[in-house]
Amino acid sequence: MTANLTPVAKFDFVTVLSQAAAAYRRQKDTRPNTEILVNALLQAEKSAKQQRLTYPFESLLGKWELCFATGTKKAREHGGIVLGKGLYVPKFIKIHVSFDATLEQDSDRGEICNQVELGQLLLKLTGPVQYTGKKNLLAFDFNQMLISLFGRVVYNRPIRSGKVQTEDFYNQPIAQLPFFAFFLVTKDFIAARGRGGGLAFWIRET
Repeated sequence: MTANLTPVAKFDFVTVLSQAAAAYRRQKDTRPNTEILVNALLQAEKSAKQQRLTYPFESLLGKWELCFATGTKKAREHGGIVLGKGLYVPKFIKIHVSFDATLEQDSDRGEICNQVELGQLLLKLTGPVQYTGKKNLLAFDFNQMLISLFGRVVYNRPIRSGKVQTEDFYNQPIAQLPFFAFFLVTKDFIAARGRGGGLAFWIRET
């Protein structure tokens, strides 16, 4: 099924997420509180599963700014994990993720770049991605790190925090790799659950 939302679903959670994205971008205090935003994300995730929504890899391409994220914690009584309260990313920190496709036609492979900017410090991690459209799963692995300070590159080398070499990445089961499970993708914002169980909400870089 294509990613079309019913009018009821749009009113329930897309409006809340749109308000959060607009308020965060304009640095307004009218953004929804964290509890409302978490509930909207959970409702979006539930709706995507019920409607079996799928999104093409092309809809993820571009640069996105992390707006909101939740952590996870272990449940004391029943085991497993539960969501933390979540928080909006402070504006003095810029966290971006970008996805680029390979030059191969009709390919669901590409590159991820995750970067954090704090003042004059820039940390950038890059590596390969592989997208499974039927489940909206994007697996990735970081294998290159760049650190820049006051506009000058002070570190730019391969890293082995990744589990596999790039050439072997595409042969690995997704279950053994970090991944995002996307449940909402629009032209203005995207949302996903990470392998660890946390939720993330990004807005398109303008």
